[in-house]
Amino acid sequence: METAGLCKLALRLGYNQLVKAVRIAACVALLTSLLFSEKHFNPPPVAHASTYALHETHKDEKVTIAAEPYDAQQTSTVFKSNYWEHGLLPVRLLISNDGDQTLMLQDLKIEYITARRQKLQPATNDDIYRMFVRPNRADQSHPGMHLPFPVGKKKVPISKDTQDEYESAQFATVPVTPHSTHAGYLFFDMQGELPEPGARLYISGVKAGTKELFYFEIPLDKPATDIPVQK
Repeated sequence: METAGLCKLALRLGYNQLVKAVRIAACVALLTSLLFSEKHFNPPPVAHASTYALHETHKDEKVTIAAEPYDAQQTSTVFKSNYWEHGLLPVRLLISNDGDQTLMLQDLKIEYITARRQKLQPATNDDIYRMFVRPNRADQSHPGMHLPFPVGKKKVPISKDTQDEYESAQFATVPVTPHSTHAGYLFFDMQGELPEPGARLYISGVKAGTKELFYFEIPLDKPATDIPVQK
């Protein structure tokens, strides 16, 4: 009897220790997830693309695409890193699918066409990294002689938080399911300049099933347009 009682006591103690260990592991996992989530980019809530000032709607195709360029103040309120300081213009891109077919974006092509008709491609993660680590340009805010080539601080690797932010923020070419909106950010090497009159965003390669949709052309300095697509 004494032996049986000792066995039960040992089992009970083992069970209690197991429960305690599970609880500790759960707490550690929760804290880790909270800390990890803080490092990731937390964008503003997404609304239907038609609610943004700069958008184009193809009524027959039931698709709306919006573009929202961010000035320096908007950038500072949304992002932790200073992209403007490194010559990058963030543009939020939103695609709303009001149809019953999934939109495929694997062949998506995006071009920023400047007022001078220069075509810019969205910066890749590698491009953004290079923009952050390259030497600063000569500071023109101080009097005196300035060298005609880039000078500044020694190159240092950017923080992991910055990398996590822009990698999470980048627009992903994933399928857009029916009656949903997909959003993300594009970054363009604009050297800190806002879009000039005549600048526009040209978007093509969006497919509903296997059918490619008519291209979208969003002026970045004009009101929204609703365009019926001719069949």
